[in-house]
Amino acid sequence: MTLPVPPAPELDLLELERARLFALLGRLLAAPPDGALLANLRALQGRPDTLLGRAYAALSTAARATDLPGVEAEFHALFTGAAALHPVSSAFLPEAPSAGGPPAALLAELERLGVGRAPGVTEPEDHLGVLCETLAGLIAGVFPAPPEEAGPFFTRHMQPWAGRCFAALEAVAETPFYRAVGALGTAAMEVEAQAVLAA
Repeated sequence: MTLPVPPAPELDLLELERARLFALLGRLLAAPPDGALLANLRALQGRPDTLLGRAYAALSTAARATDLPGVEAEFHALFTGAAALHPVSSAFLPEAPSAGGPPAALLAELERLGVGRAPGVTEPEDHLGVLCETLAGLIAGVFPAPPEEAGPFFTRHMQPWAGRCFAALEAVAETPFYRAVGALGTAAMEVEAQAVLAA
C-alpha cells in the first residue's frame, strides 16, 4: 500500500514501515477513507505471528466487511456530535488546561521542529491524527528536524495518552472498522514504545 510519506534516501525498510503505519493512522483519524484507501486496506496482508501483523489482518477483514457509506457514517458517529470521542490530549490528560487547546509545550516544539499547519487542516495540533502524521514525517525525514527527533517527540507528546485514546476508540466503536483502527493504533503504540526503549 502506498501512503503519502516520501522517504528520505537513507530510510531503511523498518523506518519506512513505521512512517507508513503512523501516516495511515493519522489519515484514518482525520477523515473516513476514500475508495482508493479502502481498496488498499482490503488488500492488506498481515502476518499472524506478530502483534502488528494481526492488527493489519483484522483491519483488512473489517475493510472488506464495510463500504464507503458505512465507514463514512461510522466516522461521523464517532468523531462528531455531542457524544463524540475527541482524540485530543486535553480529553485524556488530567493535567491538560481546563480551557482546552493544544499545550504550549507542544506548540513550541512543533515550531522548533519546523512543523507547520498544512493548508486545509482544521484539527488542533494536539489531535491524535495530526500527531501521528507529524511522527510519520519525523521518522521519514520530511521535516527540517532530523529523524532522531521522532523518539523524543513520541515520548513527550504521544506516549502519555495516545494509547488510552486508541483503546477508547476500540471500546466505543460500534462497527468493526474503527474497532480495528483502534486495535491497530494500540498495537502501534506498544511497538513504538518498545522501539524507543531499544534505541
